[in-house]
Amino acid sequence: AGAAAEARFISSAKGKGLFATKNIRKGETVFVERPVVSSQFLWNALYNYRACDHCLRALETAEENAQRLLGKSSLVLPHPEQCSIRKDLHQQCPRCQVTYCSAACRQAALEQYHQVLCLGPSRDDPTHPLNKLQEAWRNMHYPPETSSIMLMARMVATIKQAKDKEWWIKAFSQFCSKTANEEEEIVHKLLGDKFKGQLELLRLLFTEALYDEYLSRWFTPEGFRSLFALVGTNGQGIGTSSLSQWVHACDALDLPTLQREELDAFIDQLYKDIEKESGEFLNCEGSGLYVLQSCCNHSCIPNAETSFPENNFLLHLTALEDIEAGEEICISYLDCCQRERSRHSRNKILRENYLFTCSCPKCLAQADDADVTSDEEEEGEGETDDAELEDEMTDV
Repeated sequence: AGAAAEARFISSAKGKGLFATKNIRKGETVFVERPVVSSQFLWNALYNYRACDHCLRALETAEENAQRLLGKSSLVLPHPEQCSIRKDLHQQCPRCQVTYCSAACRQAALEQYHQVLCLGPSRDDPTHPLNKLQEAWRNMHYPPETSSIMLMARMVATIKQAKDKEWWIKAFSQFCSKTANEEEEIVHKLLGDKFKGQLELLRLLFTEALYDEYLSRWFTPEGFRSLFALVGTNGQGIGTSSLSQWVHACDALDLPTLQREELDAFIDQLYKDIEKESGEFLNCEGSGLYVLQSCCNHSCIPNAETSFPENNFLLHLTALEDIEAGEEICISYLDCCQRERSRHSRNKILRENYLFTCSCPKCLAQADDADVTSDEEEEGEGETDDAELEDEMTDV
């Protein structure tokens, strides 16, 4: 089947963009993409969010997931048959005991990077170079997590293991890399005020754990910083949850009205109770590098969104509107709450995290708004202007 979208170069300022190659209807899946590399976040794993070490599929049953998030082992979920977790298929690496959701994932990890990264019997040895690297990272990058040093470790390990090393270097070089002063800013964002000293410490530990002659450039101060910036700019968050899978399956059940109301009320209450106990940390979380998705530019009125409906690292890009052939496909780098804020607030977040100022139709329509942050502004923005402007701007 022909792809519904392709990446094209726009300009040196904007880099690449993703464009529809045919008409796409609202609600349609534009593409499903697997990452070239991905990794669970380190604190997330430490706090027992159990996920497949390769594809990040959640490994707990929905009931176990809910019990842990609630801190209540007596909880029983109705409709247990709606849970999709198959524990009989789970496998461990025989040497280091990390867990996979299936034989296929164990094999894929082994073939791509795990031979280099397998800790074997040193799994719990704090002096092992890889464990020292992970510990140092956790001490610098507290939750909420946005990246992991292990994503970079898997990139190195992938190339070390590869027969065709050039192919992989090329694959990684497709991701937008930044100029030195932009890199500084991204690294700063990930590591905070002490970043120069921290970056050097990480580089030394990274070198001790993974050094490879073929990739020597990645281990120099400049190369390491640009590797960091690549992951900081292109890393896409991945979230999986067996509980949310179960909820979706329950939503789809055809039930008599009274039972439906009871089940909905049970689920609503469950989420309220979990929020009290665990806050917003509901999912197994990690990040990955996706070639096509990383070409998607941002818009504050996106026409597509990413999600992970298969409870693993497979990213689905879904159209939020009808998209014409030739039109640019944009996602939002901001969450729903951030998108509702003023242009000034939105651009502050985008500049700090992604180093650009947005010129989407919504931002252009609000270009004359006073530069105030949302806390100070009145509710209700002129939606009609946005809509008219959007029509005029579709060809840009």
